Amino acid sequence: MPMSILKIYPAEGTWVVRAGGSVIGESTRALELVQRDWPFVIYFPREDIAGAVLDPSERKLECDDRGTGVFFHVSSPEGLIENAAYSITEPTEMAAQVKDYLAFDASKVTVERV
Repeated sequence: MPMSILKIYPAEGTWVVRAGGSVIGESTRALELVQRDWPFVIYFPREDIAGAVLDPSERKLECDDRGTGVFFHVSSPEGLIENAAYSITEPTEMAAQVKDYLAFDASKVTVERV
């Protein structure tokens, strides 16, 4: 029986996203996605993120496990953080739960449980 390469769980507690020190989102409804042996990723419901800070990017997301999607630049007090957020718009069957949620590049913004 093949092991699933993708698992999605409710993320315990309250999660926030900070860009340049400013909180741009907070959620108690976030999801935790674990893919292969990579670090887990927190996905936020889109309505829990300040839409005004997101600018569509030309970059597209393509992932065999999760599907395809789009990237967003994030506006912060320090300026634009390029391709810091992404959303799976056409998920694979196993990633359907995170369709249209937003995830963030943890090397560009801060994602943490509070």
